[in-house]
Amino acid sequence: MSNSPIRVILADDHAVVRAGIRQFLERASDIEVVAEADDGLQAQELILEYQPDVAVLDIQMPKATGIEVTRWVRANAQTSRTGILILTAYNDDPYIIAVLQAGANGYVLKTASPVEIIQAVRDVDEGKSAIQHAIAQKIVAFVTLQKQEAPVEALTDRELEVLTAMAKGMTNKAIATQLGISDRTVQGHIAHIFNKMGVSNRTEAVIRAVSLGWVTQTISSGTTND
Repeated sequence: MSNSPIRVILADDHAVVRAGIRQFLERASDIEVVAEADDGLQAQELILEYQPDVAVLDIQMPKATGIEVTRWVRANAQTSRTGILILTAYNDDPYIIAVLQAGANGYVLKTASPVEIIQAVRDVDEGKSAIQHAIAQKIVAFVTLQKQEAPVEALTDRELEVLTAMAKGMTNKAIATQLGISDRTVQGHIAHIFNKMGVSNRTEAVIRAVSLGWVTQTISSGTTND
């Protein structure tokens, strides 16, 4: 095993949170935080520059989410060896599934102890999965439920565009303007999306879409029907 420290980049849009995480990570003699980012795009730049062993990412960050950064890391040959540990307050099924589908190596909640988080960084560095027990239980439950559910009918390209806009919290009018179509046409696409996905509202549609990996945007709290 190498005597070199595990080189970590820490990305979280809350400076106080980053400072706290960095403090206890660096108490471990085998971990070195080489850089910090306060948004997703900066995280990508630093990962490319420093080529860290592990990137510790929050999910919700400005400019690019932790899920989007993870997909970028896995798609980039220069950064693909970097291990990804998601450290977040979100334990909702869609986030968990979307993160793992994007290629993250670990998922740990911020309520975990410093010892657990340090061990998760070590596990990811060694190429292991670092999934908290509570998160693992949710994954098992989700997979079981998916097997019981009827297959979802494929959406058209236009319906996927509408669904992606819905996931960003855009209104029907905003979607219509962005796509150059009428409000009534947007409403028609949404009705078709609901029917194909077997859901009854926007929130259910977005949750299902994130869990299926159909949209890259995480769930917006501002979904609306107007």
